[in-house]
Amino acid sequence: MEKLIVSSSPHFHGKKTTQSIMLDVIIGLSPAMIASVVIFGFRAAVVILTCVASCVLSEYLCRRVMKRPQTVGDLSCVVTGVLLALNLPVTIHPLIAAFGSVVAIVVVKQMFGGIGQNFVNPALTARIVLMNSFPARMTHWTAAFDYSATADAVTTATPLASFAANADGTYVPDYLEMFLGAHGGCLGETCALAILLGGIYLIARRVISPVIPLTYLGTVAVLSLLLGRDPLFDLLAGGLMLGAFFMATDYTTSPLYFWGRVVFAVGCGILTIIIREFGSLPEGVSYSIVLMNILTPLIERWIRPRAFGLEKQKRKGELEG
Repeated sequence: MEKLIVSSSPHFHGKKTTQSIMLDVIIGLSPAMIASVVIFGFRAAVVILTCVASCVLSEYLCRRVMKRPQTVGDLSCVVTGVLLALNLPVTIHPLIAAFGSVVAIVVVKQMFGGIGQNFVNPALTARIVLMNSFPARMTHWTAAFDYSATADAVTTATPLASFAANADGTYVPDYLEMFLGAHGGCLGETCALAILLGGIYLIARRVISPVIPLTYLGTVAVLSLLLGRDPLFDLLAGGLMLGAFFMATDYTTSPLYFWGRVVFAVGCGILTIIIREFGSLPEGVSYSIVLMNILTPLIERWIRPRAFGLEKQKRKGELEG
């Protein structure tokens, strides 16, 4: 008689691990990192290295203090550091960047149990904290290709800020300039081309599904058109591309199933365009994604796949009744 082996799930082991997925994300973010260094100079590299080092150190020390197994090797803290850095201006003080890293890793991630347990995106939440704590520092932009020291840098406005300041329609955006990143802004929100290359890589590697990015971008474009705005401008401006491909698709804080992802992405798009059109701040990507992160458990509760055989069971119950 042949014996059956009983074991706990998972029963099948795939080739992908957390480390390999995070490595793919880092590779996907590489074009944006390279573009930021080209556009803003060595200071961009300093911001990125500061955030990554602070995130890695924060996770290591936090896991030691909590007496939990180390998770630095899964590279998720590195991804958080890179994403946070790409959401910061090049002129940010290193100590403020390090403070944001501590918030992202210790407060948002580790205090809720570590990877897979946080209910909001760590990098975006840290950016929101920094925006409310250091608004002047977080909105100090420099012109593209101005490699001078921070104190001597030429200050400029982002395309969204220029659009908001010229609501009468006198502002005419340069789409090619926005696509290639030759303007002021956060490190990762300038070059749309670099973000697209990284996003296509992640989709090709099946690290992310195209459902959320395409639905998010499509919702913003449609609502922008309906409100009389410029859809192409809204797609290329701000952190929309970075948020759609790299942060709204976070495994932990976004829905698992197709229709849940659609609802999640539509919600992100609606909130983004509402904040851009009616809010006091020109950008709304960070707030929209974090708010939808909070609603993700409710979305998954309301919109879930039908269990196999459920309809048949209902009919059987009705017949027996």
